[in-house]
Amino acid sequence: MQLSSDAEDLQPGKNSDRTKSDVEQVLKHLPIPVFICNNHGDLLYFNDFFKQIGMETDAEIENIRSLEALSFSDIYTNQPINNASLIDRLNSNELKVTNLKAQFKADSLKPYKISIDKINFAQNSECLRFCFTPTESLKLDEIKQTVLSAIVESSDDAIISKDLNGYITSWNQSATRIFGYSEEEIVGKHISILFPPDRIDDEQMIIETIKNGEQIDHFETLRLKKGGEEILISVTISPIRNASGKIIGASKIVRDISDRYKQELKQAMLSSIVSSSDDAIISKNLDGIITSWNLGATRIFGYSEQEMLGTSVKKLIPENRINEEDIIINNIKSGKRIAHFETKRLAKDGKKIPVSISVSPIKDSSGKIIGASKIARNIKDRRKAKQKIKKYNQKLEIINTIGTEISSNLDVQIVLQKVTDATTKLSGAKFGAFFYNSEDESGEAMMLYTLSGATKEDFEKLGMPRHTQIFKPTFGGQGILRIDDIKSDPRYGNNPPHKGMPIGHLPVSSYMAIPVITSSGNVIGGLIFGHPEKGKFKEDHENIVKNIATQAAIALDNSRLFERVRSLSEKKDEFIALASHELKTPLTTVIGYLQVLEKKIKEPLSRKFLSKSLDQTYKLNSLIEDLLNMSRIEAGKLDFSYEDFDITAMLQDLSETFNDGENTHNLISNIGDQPLMVTADKQRIEQVVRNLLSNAVKYSPQAEEIYLDLNAKDNKVIVKVRDNGIGLTPQQKKQVFNRFYRAETTKGINGLGLGLYLTKQIIDGHDEELIVKTEIGVGSEFCFTLERAH
Repeated sequence: MQLSSDAEDLQPGKNSDRTKSDVEQVLKHLPIPVFICNNHGDLLYFNDFFKQIGMETDAEIENIRSLEALSFSDIYTNQPINNASLIDRLNSNELKVTNLKAQFKADSLKPYKISIDKINFAQNSECLRFCFTPTESLKLDEIKQTVLSAIVESSDDAIISKDLNGYITSWNQSATRIFGYSEEEIVGKHISILFPPDRIDDEQMIIETIKNGEQIDHFETLRLKKGGEEILISVTISPIRNASGKIIGASKIVRDISDRYKQELKQAMLSSIVSSSDDAIISKNLDGIITSWNLGATRIFGYSEQEMLGTSVKKLIPENRINEEDIIINNIKSGKRIAHFETKRLAKDGKKIPVSISVSPIKDSSGKIIGASKIARNIKDRRKAKQKIKKYNQKLEIINTIGTEISSNLDVQIVLQKVTDATTKLSGAKFGAFFYNSEDESGEAMMLYTLSGATKEDFEKLGMPRHTQIFKPTFGGQGILRIDDIKSDPRYGNNPPHKGMPIGHLPVSSYMAIPVITSSGNVIGGLIFGHPEKGKFKEDHENIVKNIATQAAIALDNSRLFERVRSLSEKKDEFIALASHELKTPLTTVIGYLQVLEKKIKEPLSRKFLSKSLDQTYKLNSLIEDLLNMSRIEAGKLDFSYEDFDITAMLQDLSETFNDGENTHNLISNIGDQPLMVTADKQRIEQVVRNLLSNAVKYSPQAEEIYLDLNAKDNKVIVKVRDNGIGLTPQQKKQVFNRFYRAETTKGINGLGLGLYLTKQIIDGHDEELIVKTEIGVGSEFCFTLERAH
């Protein structure tokens, strides 16, 4: 406890000429309980405040004559101290007086902390002065100190103290958490350990401020963590004073604001995004009242933020969609999000705007739903784009379809109609037409060939396009003509007797005509298009139609060529059929005469020549029959006569006939004797087997045997003819069933190359398969299947 300035005047050596009454006068009003005794402990004086420490009457005070009225003990250990020895020790200055506490011996009185010093009192004699402080105040200070320590340790902020030289003197747990240093590592180190190199000057400024007794509040700066990582902090720095008020250091309260800064940065970014977004971003409470409104919302709906804040969001909803808001709010209240809901909303000018909206719940810190955020996107342009893409895809589909159809179709009428229909649709024309460039002897004729979007009656009063000036560039091959308003063209109506379009003709403003030109430069005709509105046709329409017209020209050339080929083919088929028929008649007669002679002539040499002649006529007859069958196949007139027959019996007869004849090979049959009924053309199937056997003999000249097998599997029968002959290469195998095909390895072997072609056509005509397995130098196996009879 500090003495007043008046009390300090009573210190030894000061004002020694003062009288006892002067001293008493000073002590009387001193606001400290004072008790003065001599060197023996006898009471000499106490002031008025001394009465307040427990004495209620003057009689009680009169009973205090010496230190014997008090008992003393150590303030920390509570060990009692003998009064007599106390006086001795005080006189010899052996005892630290601040470690004492005193208690009146009366039970009702409480202990007091005392401070004892020496003063001059009563004729310059040196006396002892006892100043009393209730120990309850000490207890409160201890409790206060304990509480403060607990607060410091439990604080989320770093609380650090340092001396005026910048050396750290205390360090709490949060300082460890924020900076990474333990208390043992950091206490005694200079505070600059926490400073980035470019912030070292901050410390001098801080110390100067603290020495001036000023506080630094919420100073935001950068500091270093233990690993060197920079963190953003907010620091408050206050001076630390000792008991006499002298500044001896500084306390720092440091808060890590990195997360707050990041959050503020994030919030600023979000705010910037919201402000700059092209979408309307709106928030509302659960009653539908608007609480925020961004610039995007103003751009889309036309209302300013001031106009909309505090108003109901229903202001933006058309009457026929007002129930949507109730549905949205109910979903939000249940925590559900609405994503990309396409609807319509009202702008300030009353126009309905197509929008896509997404609505999400807004929750407070406790998780309670308090409102909704809405993002509304104007999808007018997107819808237009989607429609444009849809139209574009439709055009691509039409172009792809028409390209495929006109390239695969050889019928002129079909090709031109498809081209006219497709180009009319792609160009957006009201009508389209194709005029065939067909000239008479005067060279002034055009023929209307196909129409789309109009009838022939609509063109009756038009006359032939070639007769008018407006059409001449197209059909004369001068190029494409595209006019936004045909009525303003000087060539329009410049053809007597008409001054303009004939009465009753289709109304036309937009006009486009594109010539169809072959690769050789001949103008086959022209595609013309019309529309009653002006400026309907654009450059991309022109390009699309021009490309299709090019394809059409190729297709038309192909159609013409096809027609010529087909005509020649028909004449060829007619010739083959006629020639075959005409040849068979005399050949049949020759065969008949030779057979008669064979029976009558017995002379060996003549009979031998006759037999060879007969063999050659049989071969010639077979060749004629093959040519006739081929002609029937090409003409689609190869008819089949289906019947149920036993193929086992048929193959047995063929095997016997083959082996009984004068053949160079022996036929090894694996047919079995179980009847196998099939449904097929018996005569044609027999022809197939004969062709395969004949083929096996011809292509295995060095072998002596060929093989014939018959098997049944499920509802099929399988016939195989195999040889050990020359075989085929992979390339030959691919062409072996082609008409008139003969491999290079077949030199010296007779035939036209029609046998396997006819065989394949007969099996295909039965909807069955003919398969060949072959290996060069090893042989070949031909296999076909037939359906078993039910």
